[in-house]
Amino acid sequence: MLNKLRKQIGVEQEQIRRLLEAHQALLHKCTAEPPGPIERSALAAMLHSFYTGIENVFRRIAIECDGYSPDGDTWHRDLLDAMAQPTERRPAVISKDLHDALKEYLGFRHMFRYAYSIAGC
Repeated sequence: MLNKLRKQIGVEQEQIRRLLEAHQALLHKCTAEPPGPIERSALAAMLHSFYTGIENVFRRIAIECDGYSPDGDTWHRDLLDAMAQPTERRPAVISKDLHDALKEYLGFRHMFRYAYSIAGC
């Protein structure tokens, strides 16, 4: 089980690494000058993909270690909260500080999916 989980997490980590690598020029440009509408849209999509990768790791941990697949209307928030808590089968995956930081990404993910195109840049 642990070898399978390590392999799955490794795949997700590689995808996140590739995502950040592919957007390196954009990130550099946006630190040198304020991003325009196109850059903001690209950054938003990148942040969404970044958090989705993190969430995929958490979901794999929930399935393999905790024995459940998150579902329901609040599964995204519930999954994040669960990763900050130890269980009988594993220690807490993330610290309280990291939980709080990732909660911001989760909020952005929700806004990006449901309101971003309507709100504009």
